[in-house]
Amino acid sequence: MANVYIEPRPKGRPEGSPINDYVVEDHADHVLAAARTQHEAVDWAKREGHHPLVARVRHLNDKKNPRSLALGVVNQTLRND
Repeated sequence: MANVYIEPRPKGRPEGSPINDYVVEDHADHVLAAARTQHEAVDWAKREGHHPLVARVRHLNDKKNPRSLALGVVNQTLRND
């Protein structure tokens, strides 16, 4: 299972500006897929048999430093009704 990286687009956007979409990239920055949401990008990567990684902090997305990445897991909020 190959690592892939979930990245917001456009790259190099100013802090606070909107994210247009998310892309799934390999280690060589080749775009494998694009999705409207981070969740859709993670789901696509898992369906295709990849191991998705998401930057923990937008400014720290160095693919060679695994501490700046997190597994592509979507957080779910539990409600106690």
